[in-house]
Amino acid sequence: MSKENEDILEAVYQIILERKQMTDGEKSYVKSLFDKGLDKILSKVGEEATETAVAGKGGDKEELVYEVADLFFHVLVLLGYYEIPPEQVYEELRRRFGMSGIEEKANRAK
Repeated sequence: MSKENEDILEAVYQIILERKQMTDGEKSYVKSLFDKGLDKILSKVGEEATETAVAGKGGDKEELVYEVADLFFHVLVLLGYYEIPPEQVYEELRRRFGMSGIEEKANRAK
């Protein structure tokens, strides 16, 4: 992943954390998700994952990009719920890089 891509995901994540701290009187989609709790956030991740899969099956590249962006956003909200910075995900991807999926799964089982 390029540094530029990491930066936009980190920037969005930081805004998510800021919105998480907003007071009840302030209006924000992100704040409303946090206010509704983990189940709502998980529901949105599942919804966006399904929409991404449908877009992938449909073959419209623009729609797929749009849906993946929605999925990434809602995954960042989930990470924000637990205050897990995206860098931890990048580190895990770096750890797996160059390793076969079979090898990675075998190592996870240990």
